[in-house]
Amino acid sequence: MQTKTEPGIDPVAHPRHAKYERLIAAARAVPAAKTLVVHPCDETSLRGATEAAEAGIIQPILVGPKAKVTAAASEHGVDISRFELIDAPHSEAAAAKAVQLVHEAKGELLMKGSLHTDELMRAVTSSATGLRTARRISHVFVMDVPTYAETLFITDAAINIAPDLDAKHDIVQNAIDLFTQIGLGKPRVAILSAVETVTTKIPSTIEAAALCKMADRGQITGGVLDGPLAFDNAIDPEAARIKGIVSPVAGRAQILVVPDLEAGNMLAKNLTFLAQADAAGIVLGARVPIILTSRADSVRTRMASCAVAALYAHARRRGAPLPVA
Repeated sequence: MQTKTEPGIDPVAHPRHAKYERLIAAARAVPAAKTLVVHPCDETSLRGATEAAEAGIIQPILVGPKAKVTAAASEHGVDISRFELIDAPHSEAAAAKAVQLVHEAKGELLMKGSLHTDELMRAVTSSATGLRTARRISHVFVMDVPTYAETLFITDAAINIAPDLDAKHDIVQNAIDLFTQIGLGKPRVAILSAVETVTTKIPSTIEAAALCKMADRGQITGGVLDGPLAFDNAIDPEAARIKGIVSPVAGRAQILVVPDLEAGNMLAKNLTFLAQADAAGIVLGARVPIILTSRADSVRTRMASCAVAALYAHARRRGAPLPVA
């Protein structure tokens, strides 16, 4: 059965994984980022770190219970002998230790191992010892959709459940900063809702319009915004034409800003399971980028997550870090 492709998109000219391969190649061309891998006590997290290290993308520092990490590596035939291994008795202690090491300038990235995301993020967001900045922490899915010509960002689908306007400001700015600093240019940003008209009946349309005005006034910088846009007229030129929407973003969006976490999570998973898209993940807004991987991720997706984070870390070496709260 043939799958529907977007008008004007040639699946031969845009083969699956091509966008990720370009990101991985770019990351190989910059110095490997010192990466604190938190509680890597299973095969997936160990292989994700070692494969990215072998590709020259990251320089892993393993943080976790030494006996458990070495036992997992031995059981699955993963050679970790060349990596520094810092002992921590359990997952919560490993997260706290990794955050401490960031404060000591001993790591440029955090990478989630086999602990729960909540455990890692509690250490990151701790008011006393965490890695908060003046910017709201948010998540970006970096999607390689085979039927879409652009590398597609979806935010926020993992951290902020029901963000208000102030939070959405930071979510948008985080995504724009990532897009530009990893070398993808000036992004076209679609603020999504169920419809493309502003109505008091759907509050997300009002927030979308406000975000666009904030961009007009210089409160959001680095991207071209439009919204509210429905998903179809954000990514399909013909849908935008039929609705009479004329803008540089409509039909050609590169960043999709969703109304809330539920919408974003469902959108990303729909693309993954129905359009065979790959979804790399990174958390932004903390003192260092955080690589979030899943046990279900392919080798290429794990590598792409590391590549995006490493490129962002490299850009930040050359510029100013986020302001500390």
